[in-house]
Amino acid sequence: MSTWSLFERYPRLAESLVALPLGEWPTAVQAAHPAELPGACAGLWVKRDDRCATPYGGNKVRKLEFLLADALQKGHDSVFTFGCAGSNHALATAIYAGRAGLHARLLLTPQSNSSFVARNLLMGRWAGAQQVHCATEAQARRTARALELQGRGDRPAPLRIPGGGSSPLGTVGFVNAGLELAAQVHAGRLPEPDALYVALGTMGTAAGLALGLAAGGLRTRLVLVRVVRADIASPRRFRALYHGAARLLHARDPRFPLAPLESSRIEVRHEFIGPGYARFTPEGMNALAVARQALDLGLEGTYTGKAFAALLADLKSGRLTGRHALFWNTYNGHAVPDDALALDYRELPAGFHRYFEQPVQPLDPQYVPARD
Repeated sequence: MSTWSLFERYPRLAESLVALPLGEWPTAVQAAHPAELPGACAGLWVKRDDRCATPYGGNKVRKLEFLLADALQKGHDSVFTFGCAGSNHALATAIYAGRAGLHARLLLTPQSNSSFVARNLLMGRWAGAQQVHCATEAQARRTARALELQGRGDRPAPLRIPGGGSSPLGTVGFVNAGLELAAQVHAGRLPEPDALYVALGTMGTAAGLALGLAAGGLRTRLVLVRVVRADIASPRRFRALYHGAARLLHARDPRFPLAPLESSRIEVRHEFIGPGYARFTPEGMNALAVARQALDLGLEGTYTGKAFAALLADLKSGRLTGRHALFWNTYNGHAVPDDALALDYRELPAGFHRYFEQPVQPLDPQYVPARD
């Protein structure tokens, strides 16, 4: 049976804050064996959010529990969200909105081609979402404004879910995650981590963890590995999500602390992004191989591979000697259903066909060189 650590610690929040049960909480912490990895540390653990829900796991589930519950509570029958063509967030929204009886529209913009893009597009169609090809982010914003003008009479317009699910309400999902980790530490499941490694994208995951760890009394340092443009992962946006979530929770239960943001406990790493978002790097691909061989852990090259590459670099450099580290696996750990893979990609909007017809980038595990 799932439990929300946030509601256990602050019972009044359960009376005023609705969550839609999608995942199984708490997720496990898996002890790794540092001897199997290059370098040394006192201990290494993995937080297994990859298996948090079926048929699709990963970090987006925690945010969607609150965002989709909000949509239902407000009487919406549809939602829309944003992402690149292969967006994990957009896919998770498609799957779990559909399960909640909500129609999902995905406003998807171009990205570098990779084998996972085609898989995610097919699974989004399998989930019943309406996938809208937007040639630019500006077009996606215009489409969003048009959707928000569709409400009439008693029928509300589709509810906007921000990219990555990163709003103050979505961030609450990872406040819960931080408190969940604190409860596991206090129960003796693992020592208090000195450093927690996680990918930094739209920042709801990271900001929620920072607030949840502070509320749970942990002094863990967050090592945030940036994988998106700097304007998306900006300090200003991080502060807005952190304080927005804190104010939301404090307003509903004054016992929830308005904890100050301690910048000394947050380290942002910029050196692992490589050529850009969803562009694979040699370090990230090596991290995928090491994680698979040493930990039997499946990662990917956009988010978790780059975050794990930072952890490996710190192991090798000696930065983690004598310290306990935790890697938060935010990737989905379930295979794409066969009936999704069997769909005909030509039934997708024409703008998406190139992800099936053109070569993927060179470092992709399924790379096929272009013919002369």
